[in-house]
Amino acid sequence: MKLYYTVAAQTDAGIEKRVNQDSLTVKVANTPYGEAAVAVLCDGMGGLTQGEIASAVVVRAYEQWFLKEFPAALGSSGGVPDVLRLRESWDTLANDCNARILDYSKERRTTMGTTLTVLLLFQGSFYISHVGDCRVYHMTDTGHKMNLLTADQTYTAREVALGHMTPEQAKNDARRNVLLQCIGTVRHVAPDFISGSYHFGDSFLLCSDGFRHELSEREMYDYCHLALNGISWHADCRQENSRVMDGQLKYLIEQNKNRMERDNISAILLKAAGS
Repeated sequence: MKLYYTVAAQTDAGIEKRVNQDSLTVKVANTPYGEAAVAVLCDGMGGLTQGEIASAVVVRAYEQWFLKEFPAALGSSGGVPDVLRLRESWDTLANDCNARILDYSKERRTTMGTTLTVLLLFQGSFYISHVGDCRVYHMTDTGHKMNLLTADQTYTAREVALGHMTPEQAKNDARRNVLLQCIGTVRHVAPDFISGSYHFGDSFLLCSDGFRHELSEREMYDYCHLALNGISWHADCRQENSRVMDGQLKYLIEQNKNRMERDNISAILLKAAGS
């Protein structure tokens, strides 16, 4: 079966902040081996100056990688991504961005940083590189599942994993947004790498922490996946379906704002279909 992708993306400064420090992109490209999709979401550090510059630098770097380097890599590997080389390439790119941002900050005597979450979909496999606390969810019809693929790299998430704090305590802890690493503030970043498989009909949601604080996973699943069932996902309907998906994301962003979420709010939605 031939896989293709319908995508949508929305971002909002929110109810309090004057500047939106989030940056994002989502791209779909044809290759000799079928369609590929990449989504990148970066949350510039709200407590640091010029976080929007740091997030934009990283998003542009991964976008250019997808447009220029990914096709060449497929050609040299016979159309199947080499997982080890992919991870090495992404790790190198993350640390190149890290060095650029550190140099920029030093020159201007300022501090800036950003999270990084990148998702690549190709031939039924997904690949993720992750730094920080944006999230990637994989949504399926089977069992109405919304699977969290990434782990938050935060102080509270670490404490929960160690058994020092309950999830309920972490949710209300003042340190819930304290990151263990982010691009632009450390000498070296070590992104998490996650890979796995998906099927036609599955959906993926990338979201910033501002998108998920005031929403339940049930709400996100219902509006970002379940509500899309019954729609014709033929390739000729992509433009119309993308508008529907955009509308679902806008609705959830407004729900966050109505519930007084104070952070920037961003999300990317991708749907895999087949013919």
